[in-house]
Amino acid sequence: MLVAGFAAGPLRSNCYLLAPSAGGPCLVIDPGEGAAEPLAGALAEHDLTPVALLATHGHPDHVGAAAELSRAYRAPVWLHPDDAEWHDGPFEPLTGNEVEAAGLAVGVLPLPGHTPGSVAFTVETGEGGRLVFTGDTLFAGSVGRTGGSGSDLENSLRTLLTLADDTVVLPGHGPATSIGRERAANPFVPGDVK
Repeated sequence: MLVAGFAAGPLRSNCYLLAPSAGGPCLVIDPGEGAAEPLAGALAEHDLTPVALLATHGHPDHVGAAAELSRAYRAPVWLHPDDAEWHDGPFEPLTGNEVEAAGLAVGVLPLPGHTPGSVAFTVETGEGGRLVFTGDTLFAGSVGRTGGSGSDLENSLRTLLTLADDTVVLPGHGPATSIGRERAANPFVPGDVK
């Protein structure tokens, strides 16, 4: 499996490419403001073609380039309907537990709190690893505290931390981490799940 990422835009939001291998279709996760140009470079580097754009939530730093890229690549945008107000184009609602595209099965984990429609995407790699793209719900050492509902966020963190400790966390900002590391050391994680 190929996973590549880069930070873009004024808020340095992480955008990720996910594909079974180089030289074929891929998914783009969180194509935010400023992502179009670096995305074009990453697609060329790995010889990839986007077939779907997935959004962990609707804030502009995570979907700001989605409408433009959707038109350019004729790839649908998948977004939870509770965050539709932030997206300025058509989209496919994320309402089930899984989406399939680019030869990949991607789990969809609803995580309201940072926004009403926040979700995480889970993937099992062919090599036996586990990944979770958490958007702005969980970061290395922090959580997405701006906006939304604090109690919903706390409940969503409890849901997220049911994942295996060795699950690699690819957040919306900052470096990668793991579920186990955040369970043990993140000061914002509810005490009953440590």
